[in-house]
Amino acid sequence: MLHHVELYVSNLHKSVGAWEWLLCEQLGYTIYQSWPEGRSYRYGDTYLVFVQTEEDHLTPPYHRKKTGLNHLAFHASSLAQLEEIRRQLTARGFHELYADRFPHAGGPNYTALFFEDPDRIKVELVATM
Repeated sequence: MLHHVELYVSNLHKSVGAWEWLLCEQLGYTIYQSWPEGRSYRYGDTYLVFVQTEEDHLTPPYHRKKTGLNHLAFHASSLAQLEEIRRQLTARGFHELYADRFPHAGGPNYTALFFEDPDRIKVELVATM
């Protein structure tokens, strides 16, 4: 079982604004820990941590096609939940990916929404039918 994932972000304020909406308001996470350089969110026994990257390490910026994390995938309850989240993405600091292929960008029998956070970390929400 996964214990936690820790992500360093270029602008903690922007990332918290985006992720807190997604995790807490949409996916049922709760705020777990908060300190000046970070925040974590818990769901069951697993939690996600967001930490401000130190100035000396902001360049080069993150890119999911380089070695390291490609994306985070979460369960969604339904296609209706994906559609509701999709309507709010841009206003919440995310950028939708593959919009022309929603909700089947992952294939004809795969229902998901793909988007990027303020640092371009790819997020996938999968609705299991």
